[in-house]
Amino acid sequence: MNTTRSGRPALTRPDGTPVRVLVVDDDPDLAEVLSGALRYEGWEVRTAGDGASALVGARELRPDAVVLDVMLPDTDGFAVLRSLHDVKPDVCVLFLTARDTVEDRIAGITAGGDDYVTKPFSLEEVVARLRGLLRRAGMARQQEEGPRITVGDLVMDEEAREVSRAGRIVELSPTEFELLRFLMRNPRRVLSKAQILDRVWSYDFGGQAHVVELYISYLRKKVDAGRAPMIHTVRGAGYVLKPVA
Repeated sequence: MNTTRSGRPALTRPDGTPVRVLVVDDDPDLAEVLSGALRYEGWEVRTAGDGASALVGARELRPDAVVLDVMLPDTDGFAVLRSLHDVKPDVCVLFLTARDTVEDRIAGITAGGDDYVTKPFSLEEVVARLRGLLRRAGMARQQEEGPRITVGDLVMDEEAREVSRAGRIVELSPTEFELLRFLMRNPRRVLSKAQILDRVWSYDFGGQAHVVELYISYLRKKVDAGRAPMIHTVRGAGYVLKPVA
């Protein structure tokens, strides 16, 4: 398997060319550090310090993903995102924000963002979030990737339809398996009941969203029983799967 200099499996665009990322932040030192970490992945990176130059860079680079600060000197990140979608509707957007509240998170998702990271953050977390966004969006592929999904000590083999946590097999029903797969494909991302219904059950239960609560409770009893919890409720927003720190 091809790997990056960081030792992670190499991630490229579907045609094999480098992933393209635009970093938008008015702090030049932070932008440079972020860019260096992303170039270390073998990706093509460009930076911008405000909303206007971000749109110019997006038109020229046609990025697969954008790391976007919410607070910019000439506008806010939400306004930039709306313009970015006019340039490239399918671009993945990872917000950078100094605020960590459910309201801010919902505002970012409502604006069309895919994920967000709060400052201060680790470079490893930003890279991991971007890799996850790109793969879920089908805009990048991991070379020679296998059928396994790993989040912390939780491992899913999609071909064998087996799940284990800390080496112990977790027996799941078909619906529980699909629900867990959706959570594991979106680690650290808050998923609403509507999103879960759409992806796991493929239709809207119309007022019967409590079925999600029911199956989340089933999963917790099997995945988190006797262990540090990985499945968390974000009140008023949905559910999130996080590896244990």
